[in-house]
Amino acid sequence: MSKLLKAIVLWPLSRIYGAGVALRNMLFDKNIFSQQSFDIPVVVVGNIAVGGTGKTPHTEYIVDHLKNEYKIGILSRGYRRRTKGFILASPDSHPDDIGDEPYQLYRRYGGSVTVAVCEDRVKGIDEMRRLVPDLGMIVLDDAFQHRYVKPTVALVLTEYSRPPFGDNLLPYGRLREPMRALNRADVVVVTKCPASAQPIDFRMMREHLELFPYQKLVFSRYAYRPLRPVFADAAADVPDLSTYSRADIIVSLTGVANPRPFLRHLRSRGTKVKVLRFDDHHRFTERDMAQLKRKFAPLMSNPRSVIITTEKDAVRLASCPYFPTELRNRIFYLPIEVEVLPQSDTQLPQFIRSAIRANLNL
Repeated sequence: MSKLLKAIVLWPLSRIYGAGVALRNMLFDKNIFSQQSFDIPVVVVGNIAVGGTGKTPHTEYIVDHLKNEYKIGILSRGYRRRTKGFILASPDSHPDDIGDEPYQLYRRYGGSVTVAVCEDRVKGIDEMRRLVPDLGMIVLDDAFQHRYVKPTVALVLTEYSRPPFGDNLLPYGRLREPMRALNRADVVVVTKCPASAQPIDFRMMREHLELFPYQKLVFSRYAYRPLRPVFADAAADVPDLSTYSRADIIVSLTGVANPRPFLRHLRSRGTKVKVLRFDDHHRFTERDMAQLKRKFAPLMSNPRSVIITTEKDAVRLASCPYFPTELRNRIFYLPIEVEVLPQSDTQLPQFIRSAIRANLNL
């Protein structure tokens, strides 16, 4: 579709969508639609644009820093799961049951953090607290637009390379809400900041976002950790990516919204990368796995050639019944951790602690 045709077709739809969003927000702002408050902290992690802003890694960052102080529960809607209603994650859970991100979170924390999914977040919180009465904090993953829950702290994430200013509402642009919705956030986190960003870049981002004095602005980036096997029982050796060079060839396999930072890291040493990319939350099929086999076949004789995927994709691939047996020892995932940059107004854990004390009079 040409740019002009896209504008003619999608711009009017974007205006209609925007009117609906504005009406809904007005009904909440005037208390015609009511918000439910809870007597334990509720931390909302969300965004105002579609696509991968890094909600799950930032949820992990919050949990990692606060889990020794609070018994934490994570509640998500479980995007693209094949079930409905409330489900508490358990050792028998599958990505199709609860969604890949909640499954990834459950696998990461095991029994130390309660993970559940429910489309109705108020019902989900009530049910989690009924089943786990000693929960001391709830983290809502991707719930900024779910305004029926009144957050203790609201974090909104926006990607450095795709900021909200200059963008448009769906379906003409990527925005779920207009940029002024950022006013509801306590913290705005600019994610995936590149190493090449200069002080002037951070200043310009701050100026364009036009936050209020009471709001905090945080800049973060991903730190990539050593590779891990997708199939731990099949991998005898785990390669060290830092030893790879221009002489090596690897295959990247992704089903995420924005794989560019991931690919940039894989190519950072000049390594040649053969890309196999699918849509976000893609369910890998038998045909996809046949395509992977064909792409990797010329590299099979070289023991240094491997398949590298994201941690999010790894949870789906590990449970994919069509994954080729002969490639189980050649596929690894690249774990990521969030790092908060010194250009930030605050450190997230300290700010969340302070906001909880202030809002709940603790």
